[in-house]
Amino acid sequence: MPGAGRRVGPGAPLSRSRLEHAVSTDPETRETSPQPEDGTGQDTGRTEAETAPGGEDRDGAVAAPAGEGAAAPQRSEAEAELAAQRIERERIEQRKAHKQGPVEAGTKLSGKAADLLAAVRAVESGEKPVPSAFREPAPAPRRAAPEPERPARPVAPPQPPNAPGTELVAAVRALLTGAGAPDTLAPQVAAVLGETADARLQADPWQLLRVTGVRPEQADGFARALLGAECRPDDDRRARAMTVWLLEQAALAGHTALEVPALEAALDRCSVPDPDAAVQSGIAEGEVLVFQDALETTGPGTAPVEGAAGEGEEEDEERPVRVLIGLERYALAEESLADGLARLINSVPKENGSADAWERAARSATGAAGELIRAVAGHGLVLHTGGEASRIEPATLLYAAHDLGVRAWAATHSPAGRDAFAELRDRLDLPDTATTHPALTTVAGLLSGAEGPGRDADGALDLDLLVVLDAPQLDVESAALLTESLPDGVRLVLSGDPGVLWSAGPGRVFADLLTARACPQIASRTPDPGPIGELVSSVGIGELPQVDAPGKEVVIVPVRDAGEAVHRTVQLVVDSVPRAIGIPAQETQVITPGHGGAAGTRVLNAALKERLNPGPGRFGGFDAGDRIAYSPAPGRTVQGHVVTADAEGLHLECSGEPVVVPKERVDQTVRHGWALTAHQAVGQRWPAVVVVLPGDAAQALSRPWVYTAFGRADRHLSVVHGVEQALPRAVAETPAKPRTTRLPLLLRGQFPTTG
Repeated sequence: MPGAGRRVGPGAPLSRSRLEHAVSTDPETRETSPQPEDGTGQDTGRTEAETAPGGEDRDGAVAAPAGEGAAAPQRSEAEAELAAQRIERERIEQRKAHKQGPVEAGTKLSGKAADLLAAVRAVESGEKPVPSAFREPAPAPRRAAPEPERPARPVAPPQPPNAPGTELVAAVRALLTGAGAPDTLAPQVAAVLGETADARLQADPWQLLRVTGVRPEQADGFARALLGAECRPDDDRRARAMTVWLLEQAALAGHTALEVPALEAALDRCSVPDPDAAVQSGIAEGEVLVFQDALETTGPGTAPVEGAAGEGEEEDEERPVRVLIGLERYALAEESLADGLARLINSVPKENGSADAWERAARSATGAAGELIRAVAGHGLVLHTGGEASRIEPATLLYAAHDLGVRAWAATHSPAGRDAFAELRDRLDLPDTATTHPALTTVAGLLSGAEGPGRDADGALDLDLLVVLDAPQLDVESAALLTESLPDGVRLVLSGDPGVLWSAGPGRVFADLLTARACPQIASRTPDPGPIGELVSSVGIGELPQVDAPGKEVVIVPVRDAGEAVHRTVQLVVDSVPRAIGIPAQETQVITPGHGGAAGTRVLNAALKERLNPGPGRFGGFDAGDRIAYSPAPGRTVQGHVVTADAEGLHLECSGEPVVVPKERVDQTVRHGWALTAHQAVGQRWPAVVVVLPGDAAQALSRPWVYTAFGRADRHLSVVHGVEQALPRAVAETPAKPRTTRLPLLLRGQFPTTG
């Protein structure tokens, strides 16, 4: 096993003055003006592109009294989904009980790397205290005992299905009030810390950092009020809590682990006196895990390690390693994902149709579609890349497989993407006898069991071929759960545009797989049409040209400041685009870099509501007919509109389906939706899009952000441009921010790299 350590829970502890505002919302989505983010994922004012979508400060939400004597709230959609996932995960784990444990890494090391690995295992077994283990010579080599297989986690962090008991909430509320912290936190603290929440908080006030949205300075204030003179910055409890909190923040920025120097630098910025001791304490107490991954020392462009053994000599010299610190939750997901992908690659696909039948289907298709069919015929995992127009190729594959009697399904990131993909059948040259079509679902619906083919007797998805569109949006946890849900012999196709923003959750699964080159990769040669397609394709290669748009497909609207940007945006949506282009306001989407700021989603939504659906906000800031963005779980946003509200909650219609959001969850999950961030818009397209780039957004821009935002437009794109030369610089010089993940090294040990 490449890591030493034991299981750890997420986050920890907060002061009243600023706490009331900061912690009243979902932690993963804080309002800020676009600002740069440091390398650890610590929140320094991140824009939406670096945080989980759907989790922002919520404006004008339904008031939800949190009285301690209130009855337990009804399960939300996210909670029901998570419960279903847990049940399916248990069934999957029963199937895997006979298999080997997690992926081994860090083996076959020598020299200093082997010494460090032995020290880690000594800490894990309790044989040595942490300080001595990392500073003393390693003992004689010994065989490490195999680590028992641990259950994998569900896609999203588990939430309690029922509210905590009234007595527990009252006890926690008394403790918070006595230390000057807002008593509204009591239900959250009780739910996160469990049945002994009050005792745990009394013994370790920094446990409050485990509550979503609590900041270190707030937890420090709470600790000072509770501990008095005993509260010290070098307290081991504070150091451990801060380590876990920083790793959770890094996960919000996409990292599944952090290298030790980066983590220690972040701890130093959080005023932890001895960062090295803090990391070691976290490892010793099982709060975090440590991993040592051997790096490649040979291959094209790689210099050999100095002093490496010559021919015929034993490899006694040290090999370079990187030491990573992470949370068990993401470590388990990456190891499970690597196992699942290896199983698919190494298994023989089911015999659904003869080889001749698959070849005939491939010959009848054109271009990359035929190549895709041939690759899928003989492989368990295939990657497909391309822009919006290339979706015709997986659609062709699905119909060809369906004609061969293959139980084929396609899964998209959003319901809107699912509906748009269904319309591709009208562009295919299908015979008149094609009366049935391959089935469509969403990834979330497939994993929760709310949609899809259902499960077989072993708990696996009952299908033969699964095509996952919008594959870059798969975070490591959802990808792990998806692969573990697939039976042996199934064919999996991951299809997507590698140029768009990566997943809101941790990991970069699709990009890591493309880099690993462990399975066939089919690159589409179908270009996106028209001036918008030309512009988006140019942005993808780092260029921002002027495109010929005789039909006003692309319009640039320069502005001098944020106020003018808001005014021109409203003018475009309400008047100019409907009048000049013929696209009504309800089919036009506004996209902006962040939720805060003078031209963020809050300000734009308020201005658009005033013009398009004015009202008093009688449903806690919403009125019937308001356009909304509903986020039932982090990383998922569904558009819809408000129908009404009653004692049950806020009634919405999303993608044609009725949804009731309990009033206590409206503040966390619903916001106005005339304006979205680019991450919320991924996986969807609209006839017209207005991209707003105010002056304070310059630092938030990157090539993937611009590529994603511009690519959401189908027929018309307006760019409200207030960042001057920052836009071409971002396109030319600012690629995607790197993410630290372990998946590439885990994959490297599972199968050889192909050319």
